[in-house]
Amino acid sequence: MIGRRMEERHALAAGLQALPAAEILSRLLVAQGDAVAALRPALSSIAAAADLARAALSGAGRLAYVGAGSAGLMALADGLELAGTFGVPPARTPILFAGGAAALLHMTGDVEDDAALSQADLAALAPTAADVAICVSASGTTPYTLAVARGVKAAGGRVIAIANVSGAPLLSLADVAVLIDSGPEMVAGSTRLGAATTQKIALNMISTLVGIGLGHVHEGYMVNLLPENAKLRDRAARIVAALSGCDDAQAARALATTKGAVKPAILIAAGASADTAQSLLADSGGHLGPALARLAGPPTNERP
Repeated sequence: MIGRRMEERHALAAGLQALPAAEILSRLLVAQGDAVAALRPALSSIAAAADLARAALSGAGRLAYVGAGSAGLMALADGLELAGTFGVPPARTPILFAGGAAALLHMTGDVEDDAALSQADLAALAPTAADVAICVSASGTTPYTLAVARGVKAAGGRVIAIANVSGAPLLSLADVAVLIDSGPEMVAGSTRLGAATTQKIALNMISTLVGIGLGHVHEGYMVNLLPENAKLRDRAARIVAALSGCDDAQAARALATTKGAVKPAILIAAGASADTAQSLLADSGGHLGPALARLAGPPTNERP
């Protein structure tokens, strides 16, 4: 049975309950490291997944995150961060979590088997051919996640599957299958451990590669962040100063001009007018590097 591998006992778990705390923790850490190592063979699939996700967000599509239980929590954690980190509107990254908000406070296992629930969530999503769904399930057999994936495919959309067991049905139906063979858990069947760690890392890598591809990361800075609180406003000012070479006061003035938009503020702080900054970004598809390069040389260099 495909899901049975997730129920096997990890070799390092033998006699675990009789060991000193330090030794237990050491073994847990080793097991986590071994699970993470299983990501390396999946890197090409992760890159392909990022390409598919980026294509959806650069066009008219949405990037949906789908899952139940621990796997759903990993999907939720990544999906919720895209707005603040990369400025992607939440409507472009819908999240389908089995049981909805209520399940976040009181997780119950039965929701992942609820066919009616998956159909209701699918109807609310109303997937189209422009959409991509990232569907996450350690066993790759979770009924809720499988049903949503099939619904997205039936609507003409594309599916990225992340699973931790070879031969899983979820992987078989995917347009891009990301297999992370993380192995048995230190607490047999508790996929919140190694499997969930690897899922979150894979999701981190996919979304970061998407952010880079959309032009929202430049020189390691999040240049499309939404500065919605004091910490983020301070971060935005530091980013503008670092990438334009201006001082803090100039960065603050540039951000005031753009109402907090970081990319045009960087260009303004580097010498562009507000109109030229917008034009440069439009011409470069929102990528800051080419816009800065054009600003630095004739005929677009300005000295207001």
